[in-house]
Parts: sequence; C-alpha cells; structure tokens
Amino acid sequence: MTSIMQLFQAIGLGLVLLLPLANPLTTVALLLGLSGNMTREERNQQSLMASVYVFLIMTIAFYAGQLVMNTFGISIPGLRIAGGLIVAFIGFRMLFPQQSAEEAPEVETKSDELRKKTSANIAFVPLAMPSTAGPGTIAMIISSGSSIKANVLGFEQWVLLVAPVAIFLSVAVILWGCLRSSGAIMRLVGKSGIEAISRLMGFLLVCMGVQFIINGVLEIISTYTPVA
Repeated sequence: MTSIMQLFQAIGLGLVLLLPLANPLTTVALLLGLSGNMTREERNQQSLMASVYVFLIMTIAFYAGQLVMNTFGISIPGLRIAGGLIVAFIGFRMLFPQQSAEEAPEVETKSDELRKKTSANIAFVPLAMPSTAGPGTIAMIISSGSSIKANVLGFEQWVLLVAPVAIFLSVAVILWGCLRSSGAIMRLVGKSGIEAISRLMGFLLVCMGVQFIINGVLEIISTYTPVA
C-alpha cells in the first residue's frame, strides 16, 4: 500500500510541476485561433494527434533529451531562444494574417485543399510544440530527469520507472480533454469571436516568444559571466 501511495505522490508532484508550464488552456485558445476553417472531425483529429505528440515529446525529452542536447551541442538557453523565435513567428502570423483571395470563385476549390494542409500541420507545431511541450516544459523535464534518477526523494525503484510515463500520459489526457471542449467554445463565440481570439493569442504568443528569448539571453549571461 505504501508503494501505491508513493506512485500517486510522484504523479501528483509531476503534474504540479508540469501543468503550469504546459498550460493546456493556452493551447485551447491557440486551437481556437487556428481552427476557424476546420470541421468538427478535423479539430477532434488535431486534438488527438496533439495529445499523442505531447506524450511522445515529453517521454523522449525525459529519456533521451540530455543525450540529444549533448550530442548536438545544444544548451538550455539555446533551446529557450529557439523556442521563443518559433513562438514569436507564429504569433506574428496570427496577429497580422495575410490577406488571401479565398473568397474568389476561381480559387474556391483550392481553399479546401489549403485548409486540409493547414490542419494537418498544427497538431505538432504549434499545439504540441512549443505551446504545450515548449522550451520551459522540456527544460523542466530534462533537469528533473537527473534528480529522479538520483532518487533524491527516496521513492522505490519501480515507482521511478512507472511514474514518469504515468505523468506524461496524464498530461496528454488532460490536454486532449481540454482540446475536445474547443468545439463547444467555438459554437458559443462564433466566427467573429474566433477572429478576435486569434488576434489576441497572436499578441500573447509574440510576448511569450520575446520573453523566452529574454530568459535564454539572461541565462547565457548568468552562466558565462565570470565570477569576480
């Protein structure tokens, strides 16, 4: 019974650490801003795929993240800056959408094809990465991996093996449930509301991207500044 309690304690601790960083509600707002032209089936498919991608990204980051970063010489500040650039780029595209000629009759048949291509791409970028499994989440997972492997909290060995996968699966399920609720939100706010949410999320994403870059630069300065 004690071992089971340790497992639940480990899962609870992991969710407390990861959920504020993953922030599924932000991903829901992002989905609302990007899926205005999608059907209900397409949104549900994107929700499921994004959740699967989040689970895979977190699992890979935990078990092989440090190895991959060491192999390619990637630092945590570099990860933060790269993620910030991606987030800011997506935010600019949402804040200042390009004027299209989708209303013209000669391109009406092409519009559906373009929408399908768009919907096929947003599950991984930006819903899974960097919105949910972003630089902060990945950095937390990688940095926590060494502490878990060192067993500083005194959990039993089998708990340390099961808990990470259970935590990542729980985050993915919570994200999937939140994203599936986006359809009801879309019906409630309407098309004009979705456009307003898209612009607002674009601005917030630009701010988040800039903040990621600032954090990365500050971490570089604090890491490589010689101590007097």
